[in-house]
Amino acid sequence: MRSGLISGEINQENQAIPTIAPDVSVVVPIHDEVESLPLLLEAIASTLSASQLSYEIICVDDGSTDGSGEFLKKEAQTRNNLKAVILRRNYGQTAAMSAGFNYAIGKAIITLDADLQNDPADIPMLVAKLDEGYDLVSGWRQKRQDGAVNRLLPSKIANWLIRRTTSVNIHDYGCSLKAYRAELVADMHLYGELHRFLPALAYIEGARITEMPVRHHARRFGRSKYGLSRTFRVLMDLLTILFMKKFLTRPMHVFGLLGLISMVSGGLIGIYLTFIKLALGQMIGNRPLLILAVLLLVTGVQLFCFGLLAELLMRTYHESQGRPIYRVREVVAKNVN
Repeated sequence: MRSGLISGEINQENQAIPTIAPDVSVVVPIHDEVESLPLLLEAIASTLSASQLSYEIICVDDGSTDGSGEFLKKEAQTRNNLKAVILRRNYGQTAAMSAGFNYAIGKAIITLDADLQNDPADIPMLVAKLDEGYDLVSGWRQKRQDGAVNRLLPSKIANWLIRRTTSVNIHDYGCSLKAYRAELVADMHLYGELHRFLPALAYIEGARITEMPVRHHARRFGRSKYGLSRTFRVLMDLLTILFMKKFLTRPMHVFGLLGLISMVSGGLIGIYLTFIKLALGQMIGNRPLLILAVLLLVTGVQLFCFGLLAELLMRTYHESQGRPIYRVREVVAKNVN
């Protein structure tokens, strides 16, 4: 992420132009929302201008085929505070959001959907909540304007499951309207479908998280891109988050434990079979227990080896990127002359 006081703008003499970081960067992932974009840009601009917050809008076109990309490019040539990031193809919302984060230079980063269901008028309220000392403020759509069967019910089930799994007590993980401190976003790397688990990822980074009720409107144009088909992907990513939360820096604790249990179980069965073969003279070659003992021993060795490999990968991951295994919130010290 490019953060701080210097952006990547270059003048005619190829010198970097110092740019004061705006108070807010609004990141909007977009896929086929051309009808909503004029109203959305005006709503964001009017809200933030009235709040006296300096801002930039980063619209990421995620492979739209309805002219959204062309509209954004034209608007970016006339609006000083708009960046249009056009992706080469449709990569998904997580990738689009990650691209927006990478181009954002604001002190606070706001994300929201482009379909006008999130209300830009709530942005100043979320930013003010960040000023109270929080690192992430998540929107809570208490009065959702969505279908009960295909949206509300799956969402309630998913939110309950995610809360129980991650221990992050957020009611509405699916709400895209969220506010982040820029330094928090810089520590999080997104891939897969992890955009819906950003509060859980932030929790892993040691963030202070809260939520606020926000407005929610019925969709005015187009159709929703969400549905029951995403359930499987949500479950798989939830397992990923669970593993990261518990064993990201110590994968041997899970693979090694499972491997040890498997090897001990196989060894005990092997001892039992050896006893009845040598002491009782019984045949063991046709016993299913013999196959089970061998499988448990082999599986245990494999799991143990997986644990060692995972430990090496985690060390390479942290050391190659210079990522510490801790996060410092602040350092307090008495000045010494």
